[in-house]
This record gives sequence, structure tokens and C-alpha cells, in this order.
Amino acid sequence: MSTYLLKLGELTLKGENRKGFEQILKRNLLSMLQGTGAKLELITGRFLVRCPEAAQEQVEAALAHLFGIAGWAKTRTAEKTVEGVLRACVSEAQELFDQGVRRFKIEARRTDKSFPLDSYGLRCEGGAAVLQGVPGLQVDVHAPDAVIAIEIREKAYIYGTARKGLRGLPVGTAGRGLLLLSGGIDSPVAGYMMASRGMHLDAVYFHAYPYTSEGARQKVRDLAALVGRYARGIRLYTVSFTPVQLRIQAQAPEPWRTVLLRMAMMEGADKLAQYRGDRCLITGESLSQVASQTIENISCTESLVSLPVLRPLIGMDKEQIIRLAERIGTYATSILPYQDCCVLFSPPHPVLRGDPTEARQRYEQLELSTWIDAALRERDMEKCGFPVQPRI
Repeated sequence: MSTYLLKLGELTLKGENRKGFEQILKRNLLSMLQGTGAKLELITGRFLVRCPEAAQEQVEAALAHLFGIAGWAKTRTAEKTVEGVLRACVSEAQELFDQGVRRFKIEARRTDKSFPLDSYGLRCEGGAAVLQGVPGLQVDVHAPDAVIAIEIREKAYIYGTARKGLRGLPVGTAGRGLLLLSGGIDSPVAGYMMASRGMHLDAVYFHAYPYTSEGARQKVRDLAALVGRYARGIRLYTVSFTPVQLRIQAQAPEPWRTVLLRMAMMEGADKLAQYRGDRCLITGESLSQVASQTIENISCTESLVSLPVLRPLIGMDKEQIIRLAERIGTYATSILPYQDCCVLFSPPHPVLRGDPTEARQRYEQLELSTWIDAALRERDMEKCGFPVQPRI
């Protein structure tokens, strides 16, 4: 069996509410570990995951996509005696040496105060044992190649390769929001960021077939699945918006088409969210990145919405968003050459600083609500990125 030690993150600051956050984190992790044979145990300030060696790859993939933990490590479980701990330190050091490590230091934490050595003593004795047991290793407390950690709890845990977790809050601790998901770079990143704050996600995609292809739709499915791995799955609603867009194209002044289309999408998303019980809308807007995202046009596009609109990327520039998209694995899919409906219907000279009052007047003249309602009634729903259920 392999053992993983998980360090809890921000939820340790939740005071009297901490137990509820821990239970949601436990539920999320168990869901992600289905079919692995893994067992989960909560100890003070830590989670322990024990799994068959054959399931290590699947378990580590789950931990890499789990919000709510600050870090994790595959750990040795040692006999809780001084001799047992030192033997485990030497074994861990030898494995690190075989991997090319030459400089190390020891870190120690003792929550069981009955253990004979305190943290300082563990560092000293552990370092001495490693130097004697693994010739070729040197102590370097300032720039080590690896850190060997000792934790004395209800048992003794020793590990030398710790990995950073995603931190954040467990998904499901902050309610549910509806993400306006396109095939671009920004909206998947926005969904990831809200999931990192504990929000469960639904998503809506406005499709304009045949002006946007089935390839574009599949791209959005793939993005929803990628984000869904972090968010415990996403229900993706696809709404055919071709009649709405053609009506805007035929009846609205060309410079206003993008703003009016965004208003229609926001109205549709607001209605869908309220039907679903979502508490907010989430967009990938970044201030002044494109014409529809000036502060004036943002005011226009949200003027019909009753729910709060969250914009986690609003102060980020494109380079920052791209770096995050690369890190979470959505960038390569986002740049596939399938254009969304906003790009295809974008006028060459859009209005840059629309007046909300004028925007609402122009929008009301289009009488789009019945068209939007009809589109919502014909929506499709797909589950994307949910944990795979084991076969019985």
C-alpha cells in the first residue's frame, strides 16, 4: 500500500465552520478517488490517503486537481520510536540520493509531545543519521536539493518529495454559479478561478450553427471537461442562438451589434441561472481587453441582469491569463482554430463607449425576449468532466 499525506490549506482558518469545510473536502476527494481502492482518514490538520500501488497514478492525478489542500506528499510510515524514525530518514535519503540529490536538510514537526525528541532534536539526529547512512550527501540548510520532512503525529511520517497543492477552498463551499463559456482563452480560466474559491459551476454556451461549426461546439465541450476536472464536473448547457443573432444583424445598427448580442446572452444566461438555482453569473471579461469590455460597454451588457456578475479576470492582462491557461491545461484547446459566434458577427468598427440608456432602448426595440425564451426551451445539457463512476 502507498500512503499520501495531505496538508490542509485555507480551510484551517475557518474556526467553528472548519468541520463543515473538511467534510466537503472529504466528499470531493472520495468522489475523485472512486475505483482506486483508496481509503481516506482525517487526522489533526492532515488527510491521509492509502491506496494500492497500482492506483498511484490515478490518486496523484486526483490530488493535482483538488482544491482545498496546500500540499501533498507520498510518505513513509515509520515505527514511532527514535530508531524507527531515523531508519526511515536514511531510507528516504538513499532514495533521493539515487535520484541525483546531493544536498539536503531536515525539517521536523512534533504534535505528539510525548515523543522523546523535540523538533530541534529530530532535525539534529535525523541529519546525523543521514550523513552516516548515505555517504555522498551533504547538509545545506540554505539551498538544498531536497528537504526530508519528519512529522510526529499519531504515527511517524517521513517524506522527501512534497508537492504544492492548488490551495483555495473545496468546491461546493461557496454555492453555484453559471459560467458563460466560449471557445476562447479567458472564460475557462475564469471558471477555474471561481472553482478555486469553492464555487460549483454550471456553464452555458451560445451556439450559432451553421455560422459556427460542430468543431467549435466540441471545443467548448472539451474545455468544459478540462475545467470540470477541477470543479467536480460541469453541466454544460448549449443554447442555439442563431435566430437571435440574425435578428440583431438584420435590425440593429452595425456598430452596436456586439454590445446588443452580449446583452442578449446575458439576458439568456440570467434566465437560465435563475431556473437552475445558480446564484451568480461568471464571465471571462478583462477590462478594456476588447471593445465590448470597456467599462461603459460592460455597464451596457449587464444592465438587464438581476443576478450578480463575477469577473475574476477583470484586472488581469492577456499574458497573465495565458500563463494561467497553460498551467491548468486549457490553452492548447482554446487556441484551436474554431471561431465563436461573437467573432463571426463582430462589426469592423464597434461602439466603444456605449451609453446604457441608449443601449437598453435599442435592445428593447429588437423585442428579443421571446426569441431568447424559445432558444432556452430547446437547450441541450451534457455532463463534462465528472469523476468516472466505477463499474459494478
